[in-house]
Amino acid sequence: MSTSHSPPPSSAAPDASRWKSILHHDLPASLVVFLIAIPLSLGIAAASGAPLIAGLVAAVVGGVVAGALGGSALQVSGPAAGLTVVVAGLVSQFGWPATAAITCAAGLVQILLGVTKIGRLALSLSPAVVHGMLAGIGVTIAVQQLHVVLGGQAQSSLIANLAALPGRLVAHHPHSVLIGVLTVAILLAWPRLPKVKVVPAPLVAVVAVTALAAVSMPDVTRVNLPGQPLQELIPPALPEGTPWAIVAAVLTVALVASVESLLSAVAVDKLHNGKRADLDRELVGQGAANAVSGALGGMPVTGVIVRSSTNVAAGAKSRASAILHGIWIAAFVLAAGSMLELIPMAALAGVLLVTGLRLVQMAHIRTLRRHDELLVYVVTAGGVAVLGLAEGVLIGLALALGRVLYRLAKATVTATEENGEWTVRIRGTLVFLGVASLVRTLRSIPAGAHVRIELSVDHLDHAAYEAIEDWRRGHIARGGSVDLNRMAFRAALRPDSARRLLPWQPQVIAEPDHRVSMLDGIRAFEEAADQIRPMLAKLAAEGQRPTQLFITCADSRIVPNMITTTGPGDQFCVRNVGNLVPPNGSNSNSVDAAIEYAVEVLGVSSIVVCGHSHCGAAAAALKGDAPGGTGLQNWLRHLEPSVRRAVGMPDVVDPATGSTLSPADKLSVANVGVQLTNLRSFPCVRKAEAEGRLELIGIWFDIGAAAARLVLDRDPYLVRADEELATAGRRSAR
Repeated sequence: MSTSHSPPPSSAAPDASRWKSILHHDLPASLVVFLIAIPLSLGIAAASGAPLIAGLVAAVVGGVVAGALGGSALQVSGPAAGLTVVVAGLVSQFGWPATAAITCAAGLVQILLGVTKIGRLALSLSPAVVHGMLAGIGVTIAVQQLHVVLGGQAQSSLIANLAALPGRLVAHHPHSVLIGVLTVAILLAWPRLPKVKVVPAPLVAVVAVTALAAVSMPDVTRVNLPGQPLQELIPPALPEGTPWAIVAAVLTVALVASVESLLSAVAVDKLHNGKRADLDRELVGQGAANAVSGALGGMPVTGVIVRSSTNVAAGAKSRASAILHGIWIAAFVLAAGSMLELIPMAALAGVLLVTGLRLVQMAHIRTLRRHDELLVYVVTAGGVAVLGLAEGVLIGLALALGRVLYRLAKATVTATEENGEWTVRIRGTLVFLGVASLVRTLRSIPAGAHVRIELSVDHLDHAAYEAIEDWRRGHIARGGSVDLNRMAFRAALRPDSARRLLPWQPQVIAEPDHRVSMLDGIRAFEEAADQIRPMLAKLAAEGQRPTQLFITCADSRIVPNMITTTGPGDQFCVRNVGNLVPPNGSNSNSVDAAIEYAVEVLGVSSIVVCGHSHCGAAAAALKGDAPGGTGLQNWLRHLEPSVRRAVGMPDVVDPATGSTLSPADKLSVANVGVQLTNLRSFPCVRKAEAEGRLELIGIWFDIGAAAARLVLDRDPYLVRADEELATAGRRSAR
């Protein structure tokens, strides 16, 4: 296999290596995140109507507590733009001390969600609703902060802000407008300049306009922090209001913060090839951070994708970066808080205006449009912006659910007549909601006609089943005839009965005659082959053009197309006991011929050697118990180089579970590497690889875990496929 694959960092690195990594990677990254977190935290607090110190408290607690306890090592938490509208509403309704108490209670709810292992259910929300919610929040923030940029105060709602905007435009606040416009211009232009992206754009914008304001604009409104931050924190107080209003407020903060944090954690996982996030633990960490932040008088905390992506881009390797960034914020506020009071409020408003607009992402809109979900997105965004967060999300969820029910009720049922024979085609998902349309179509067929029903549905419920059966019996009683694929009919009613059509699922053979069972399987395949028949006909006409030669074991539990998610025509496959490739010149005619034909005639671009766990050939080679003088014993002699290699290898560890492989599984991993070496003994393989036309790949399939690992030619020997794909993606991007 190509040596371009790099092993992931070892989880068993000594303390000295960990400290070296922290100093070389996490410490510099934490400083970058710290610099971007200061202006964002102040701006979000100002936009929410919270004390500015509350935003800094949330940034410190989010970094230290969520960073230490959360399930995503590289996610950075703090006050987030997505909660700005929620917090502003709570402050208006309950006041700030009560809002802090609500934040604390919401944190306890998040901890409960994480402990009960239901945190991942938050990801079941429709992406159209989630992105629509963020877009609605973004528009609301942008319009609010536009008022501040123009030198005024934001109103309580989007409608009020829009109504007051004409008057604000004619007001005379040139210094505030200049600062806001310059801030926005720098934020938009800075990332486009070459070789300066390492310095965060918000930091550059805020520092530049602050310096300008200090020199020539003494009258602009600036940040106002308490002189003694620790003594002037506002403690939480019990909210006054109806129990329903208080519970609704707590649940709103908990759910919105949870969804935003989990979505951010999933997005961060796509940016690096380290350990994946534990989403339930992440909820516990976020809940602990919110409980502490609320208790200290701070704002709600969530995972923040802006800071998290900056953290990854700056080279962070562990959670130490997030923790350190929180420590730097605390130290800066306590030691140099007066410097923050030089920042104009219009500069923070400019930062928040751009941040809000960036919550409306064109990539999401294009994706949702392709999947016909744009209406849900627009309605949710409009509802959040005009009516409020909870109302907008509920309307979006109701619309998304309604569209699902509509689609269920709109199974395609057509009836056509040709030469006196009627054909009824039923497609989609047929449930009780579509029974009325189904019955109406069936009753349009004349009595006494011959009818053929083509059923291609992924599911039908009992109401639909009875409707078809009742019509069929009635039509026959009136002198007609009905051809119906009974096996497909039963399979659609009970999806588990369709498992015979999926050859990789184990079949329980009740009949003693296995030949009869095989014939039943062939019949079932032919009756259900309508959907793939056109594709196979095209392959038959055009010939095979596979891109891959797949060499694997004859073991009945290995299904190459299932492992690689490929279909007919994609793979040229060679199977033998032990997935062996005897070296060129060993007179293994069948394997030699397949390799030469695949490379020279079919022109495949890759050759994959796939070993697997619980391999009988590997176990037999270790025990040496193959019957003497047999073809099996002669064949297993080709495993001897693999046995010698396995003896000299260190223990092989599964990268996902951390468990050490058994001797037989270790041998099967070593065997993959030896077969890749043997492949290069073929001149056609060496030539194609040297010319860049061919790649050799080794994989090892863990049958029990249903997981494929990539095989390296060096320690740690096995890596997860998703980690290697992420590494390859970053290499190709460079």
